Amino acid sequence: MAGEEVDVLVVGAGQAGIAMSEHLSARGISHLVLERNRIAESWRTMRWDSLVANGPAWHDRFPGLEFEDVDPAAFAPKDSVAEYFESYAEKIAAPVRCGVDVTSVRRRPGAPGFHVTTTDGPLEARYIVAATGAFQKPVIPAVVPESAAVLQLHSSSYRNPEQLPDGGVLVIGAGSSGVQIAAEIRRAGRPVHLAVGAHDRPPRSYRGRDFCWWLGVLGLWDAAAPPAGAEHVTIAVSGAGGGRTVDFRELAQAGIVLTGRASGYSDGVLSFAPGLREDIAKGDVNYLELLDAADAYVERNGLELPEEPQARVQLPDPECLTNPVLELDLAAAGITSIIWATGFARDYDWLQVDAFGNNGVPQQQRGVSSEPGVYFLGLPWQSRRGSSFIWGVWHDAKYVADQISIQQGYLEHHEAGALASSRV
Repeated sequence: MAGEEVDVLVVGAGQAGIAMSEHLSARGISHLVLERNRIAESWRTMRWDSLVANGPAWHDRFPGLEFEDVDPAAFAPKDSVAEYFESYAEKIAAPVRCGVDVTSVRRRPGAPGFHVTTTDGPLEARYIVAATGAFQKPVIPAVVPESAAVLQLHSSSYRNPEQLPDGGVLVIGAGSSGVQIAAEIRRAGRPVHLAVGAHDRPPRSYRGRDFCWWLGVLGLWDAAAPPAGAEHVTIAVSGAGGGRTVDFRELAQAGIVLTGRASGYSDGVLSFAPGLREDIAKGDVNYLELLDAADAYVERNGLELPEEPQARVQLPDPECLTNPVLELDLAAAGITSIIWATGFARDYDWLQVDAFGNNGVPQQQRGVSSEPGVYFLGLPWQSRRGSSFIWGVWHDAKYVADQISIQQGYLEHHEAGALASSRV
């Protein structure tokens, strides 16, 4: 690779990198995709065994290829998703090199483009697309010390209940990952506590249509930014078990003890913030608002979709909701494991350019960064609510490829003008 020059270097060969490659190829833009591991590695090794996609196969895919051996209404298992991206990369002849880690990207002094250092040698690139996404570094809040007599795992390291020591399990975080993991461990017969914070709770399906369809026809996928104050609100939705609406009261009825957010720890006792009942109530409001919007859409458009009055039936509040647990002695409660379903942090240490704010957040608009020639792809809310979904990143990649093509056009005009001047 030493001395190699490329027009566009795409870093990362997950869903973002493969989408980027397709759109660059469609515009005739030469490029290279580097991946430190394998294509779609995070789907293989940073997910638990039973994970399925959160969207049905008819929706959560790229336009150019359907899933094989997955019913369109079903939710693809994680291994099928990884194989899908491998097949897609082969289909579009994506120029992917696996096993190559990009260790630094710096602007070339006094020259256009960037100098790139990799584990396979240096190269030069005119444009850089950081397609590593936003889920790079697992985050475990500094609440329970490592010295505590309990196993602590991030959800990215959890595989199945059998890997955990005997005893109860506390799952902290009740977004898609936390809810599915807690339910799986409970089905395995283990005592489970689940710490719940602020969340949105959409119906998995309503009146015979998946919530992905409802968000589409209601225009909600195209929301450009989360509501004020909801930037860190998780989404409690799951495709597990064929797809069921997440119902925290139902989880409690199945034996899971709900708590508020983990807030502190001292001498083996974990404390929880008040507000569990309020957070559950806000999730209920979010759920019912979507049902109301769906009903209005059906009436407005004269659609013949079956009514579903049972969707509004609410189970009674469990004891853990009316009399919430504010402190928990882990040993006394028999808890031997804590699983932190608390998300990820960005890791762009390798990208040593002026494209970040003081907090390390990429400074970008729809993927076009504040550093000319540098682009981002795979960020939550990059252009819309749907940017985190497989189909959404494909559309974001199309826009980024357009911007690179525009810049190439300006460069070609400059070079043509310089060549003409040299002939005078």
